Amino acid sequence: MDPEPDTATASARLDLLPLRVAHAEEMAAVLSDPALHAFIGGEPLTAEALRARYERLVAGSADPAVVWCNWVLRARPEGCLVGTVQATVEGEAAEIAWVVGTPWQGRGYAVEAARSLVALLTGAFGVRTVVAHVHPAHHASAAVAAAAGLSPTGTWQDGEVRWELTVRG
Repeated sequence: MDPEPDTATASARLDLLPLRVAHAEEMAAVLSDPALHAFIGGEPLTAEALRARYERLVAGSADPAVVWCNWVLRARPEGCLVGTVQATVEGEAAEIAWVVGTPWQGRGYAVEAARSLVALLTGAFGVRTVVAHVHPAHHASAAVAAAAGLSPTGTWQDGEVRWELTVRG
């Protein structure tokens, strides 16, 4: 099945909502801690810069064989956005990433979101290979990848370890 980037899903405490440009203002605050960029580089974006980025993301990939799927994470207990998950899907393969704002870290939201994302991709979307790239010193992100069913491969890309889940079917 072709991925549908507008598919919403939910987990026990989170709603994974398709990314909208209107999320930029709230997400700029969620992603404002410079510490979030320690392993990925860059710096927090302003609401205006994030709005421009979201405009590009929701427009989708210029390559018709590639589908960009991006969700914001709304924590129902807090009633606010707390992070994002994303997948770049090409055929039966997807590369995923996640980020949870600093105030909401340590509550299991990243694990819950990553597990929901992998389940959606390998279930409804028919993805057979899920990949994430994790900085070797980012132990929390490695724990999220492992909890989502991915395993380190020993392959490196741009200073990060490739983690992978292959679904047999």
